[in-house]
Amino acid sequence: MSKLVLALPKGRLLKEVSDLLLSANLIDKPIEEGRKLVLETERFKILLAKPKDVPMLVESGFADVGVSGWDTIWESQREVLEILDLKVGFCRICIAGFPESVSKYPNLSSIKVATKYPNIARTYFEQKGVKPFVYIMNGSVELAPVIGLTDYILDLVQTGRTLRENGLVVVEEISTSTARLIAGKESFYLKNEEILSLAEKLHRVVETSF
Repeated sequence: MSKLVLALPKGRLLKEVSDLLLSANLIDKPIEEGRKLVLETERFKILLAKPKDVPMLVESGFADVGVSGWDTIWESQREVLEILDLKVGFCRICIAGFPESVSKYPNLSSIKVATKYPNIARTYFEQKGVKPFVYIMNGSVELAPVIGLTDYILDLVQTGRTLRENGLVVVEEISTSTARLIAGKESFYLKNEEILSLAEKLHRVVETSF
């Protein structure tokens, strides 16, 4: 039987996901980020990828399953199957701005918003009937309202410290995000038993841990 190919995100989520896999006895030592991008274990061939690349690898079939934040899945618009909420990597997807912008927000017919998530921004505001003018920023989006580029930002919020340090407040929380186990449609059909077994083992750990 061939190994499942598992795509994991490099960065902040990797340790939490590694801990889950260890607790489920699916790996025998922690997965550590380094220069090597393809790792082999008894059960898995593991691909370490940038978080934004995980849904693409799963959809295209280069990975059978993967772990990705809900925010990344939503933004990617990739056709993947969500198998399990792993309940790690929690954060909020929020609209933020200066305090004086809060009262204006509910009555806007159009909005200028800076974000790393242009697809989420366009989809969300168009569904609300608000015309979005989206400024894509790959760095610190909090800079946009500070310099007057936009009145609002759409970004992930964990502690809110960066917002506060730049005089910004949460205007609206549009969703929460946690890490999800995802699968490709073809892989789920061809390797259904293996994928469901993986999900069941992780589910037991998640249910006892959270």
